[in-house]
This record gives sequence, structure tokens and C-alpha cells, in this order.
Amino acid sequence: MTDTHPLPPGSTIGILGGGQLGRMLALAAARLGMKTHIFCPDPQSPAFEVTPHKTVAAYDDEAALAAFADAVDVITYEFENVPAATAAFLATRKPLRPGANALAISQDRLAEKAFLTGANIAVTPYRAVTSLADLEEALVELGTPAVLKTTRMGYDGKGQRLIRERAEAESAFAALAPKPLVLEAFVPFEKEISVVVARNSHGDARAFDPAENVHRDHILHTSTVPASIAEATATEAVWVAEEIVEKLGYVGLLGVEFFVLPSGRLLVNEIAPRVHNSGHWTEAVCVTDQFEQHIRAVLNWPLGDPSRLADVVMENLIGDEVHGVIGQLGPGVAPHLYGKAEARPGRKMGHINRVAVKTTRK
Repeated sequence: MTDTHPLPPGSTIGILGGGQLGRMLALAAARLGMKTHIFCPDPQSPAFEVTPHKTVAAYDDEAALAAFADAVDVITYEFENVPAATAAFLATRKPLRPGANALAISQDRLAEKAFLTGANIAVTPYRAVTSLADLEEALVELGTPAVLKTTRMGYDGKGQRLIRERAEAESAFAALAPKPLVLEAFVPFEKEISVVVARNSHGDARAFDPAENVHRDHILHTSTVPASIAEATATEAVWVAEEIVEKLGYVGLLGVEFFVLPSGRLLVNEIAPRVHNSGHWTEAVCVTDQFEQHIRAVLNWPLGDPSRLADVVMENLIGDEVHGVIGQLGPGVAPHLYGKAEARPGRKMGHINRVAVKTTRK
């Protein structure tokens, strides 16, 4: 369903997924006078704590999905692994933003790379892998080291194996099969950056400054803005991100991750059709943060100003790190905790934005 009319304050936004991103979207919507209704199968979802409207049901429960659609004015999601059938079912009942096509492309690494390549956007060299023979042939073409990944459901280092030499091919394939796989060349990148960009139904697009990302144990550790890259590289990254949302006919916020090669050349690593972990810094230093920007886009409101007012470093709090947050508070430190009950290893429990504080004259 398509509609370019802006939704008025007091409208209800349906959010698929009840994690921390859904929670932060609900908080941003409330600031704009909107209601939110969270749909998630997990009764302990942290997003449930910030809105009274919720549905606890499986994503394939069509009766629950229909009732959910009847209760909201527009539907969005906080994670890209919403089942395609769920998205298609809901899209016939209420506007779904971003649309089902963007979701389908970003759910599958092969579809995503084919889309980007077709749009003349550079990506890491890759080959589809459906058998051990495919993998061995792809390793000959791409060389080693290389990274074997599942085409779906991989995140934070899950669903992938580094192959350092061809003798490791069989064990890597056995660990990930029978899922569809893709082999990616190992890129000797200098750093990783990301751009979060929003587009509304009128075709207006606005991007935030590129963030420089550092991962620890395959999980994002810090995002630093401004990124230590050339101005031309930053300009190109923003242009590519805006080109992607334009080619997709996208409505909402999209995260685009890049490898920066020593030459300054950019390769798109992946895209995420949602608010993004590497955009959490916008909460502390932007006129309009990524969560409000996404809400504005799905409501068909004019996009906000993404201008950055200060330098900042966002740091994720993983597992037990959340217990030490009080000792880290001080000037320029803005914490955001997700309200999760259990601090498990590898689990994102919150983040801290460390804002560069201006010194005052004595």
C-alpha cells in the first residue's frame, strides 16, 4: 500500500521486533506525539517497557498479524530478518515502510550484492557457493584468505568462517552447510566506515556524517565521528548511500557499511534496512537523531536536520560491561541502557556517547 499523505500526531506506528532498536524507535515516536504498537514473539522484549500496546505472537501467526495491522496506521521494523511472508501479508493491509522489496534484497547477501552491482556500486568480489566443488572453484578464483558466509541470518560475526588456506575449505563448508553460502574475497581494508541515510516517500534524502567503526570479537565496539578519512572519501560515501536509497525507492532509514581501501577507494560491505548501531551517536550530537529521522520518514513528514553539533565517540556496552556504567559517567558522557534483564556474553546491553566537551575560559 502506498500513500504520501503525512500522518497526524496521535497516529499509531506498528513496529515489528521488540529489541533495543524498537525501544528507541518507540521513544522517538512518543516525542513526536505518536503511539507505537510492538509486535514480537518474545514476551521479555525490552521495547514492551516503553509502550502499553503490544502483541506477543509468532511472525507467521496470520490472525495476530491481521489484528496488529488493524490497530495501526503504518508499519515498520527494527530488524531485517522479518520473514518475507510476514512482510507481504502486512503490506496488503497497511503501508509498510521500508517496503517488502528492500527487505527481501537486504535479507540475502547474494541478492544484495547483485542489486548493488547492477546499480554500478562497488562491492567486495564474491562467488555463490552451493557445493564443496563450488567453494573450491571460488577459492581458486578469489584466492585466500577469503570469508565464507551464509547468505541469510548472519550478524555480529555469526554464520561465517575465515578460510586462510584452501585446505580449510571442507571444514568451513561442513560448518555452514546446508545453508546457501557466498564466498567473499578478503579485502585488505584500512578502516571501516558507515553512513546512515534517510529517504521519505517524496524522494527527499538526507545522510548523517560517516562514522568510523571498530569491531571487537565481530561486534561493533566504537563509532567515532568525524571519521579520519579524506573529505572526498566522506563525500563519496554519502553519495553512494543516497544513490542506494534512490535506486531502492526506499522510505525510512538505511545503514550502509563500507570498507575503505588504502587507496581511498570504497567498497560496500553490506546494507541494513533499519536504524543502525553505528548511528547511535546521532542521539547525543545531531539536531535530528537517526530514530526521529526514521519515524519522520515513515510518517511522510519532512525530514529533519542531520547536522552534527559536536565530535563524539559511541561505545557499545556488551554483557557485564553494563554493570560498570555508573563509574564512567562524567562531563560529556551520555549513557543509554536498553533495560534487558540478563547481561549475557556478547549481548548488547546499552551504549555510551562520549561527546567532546568545549572547555570554558577561566
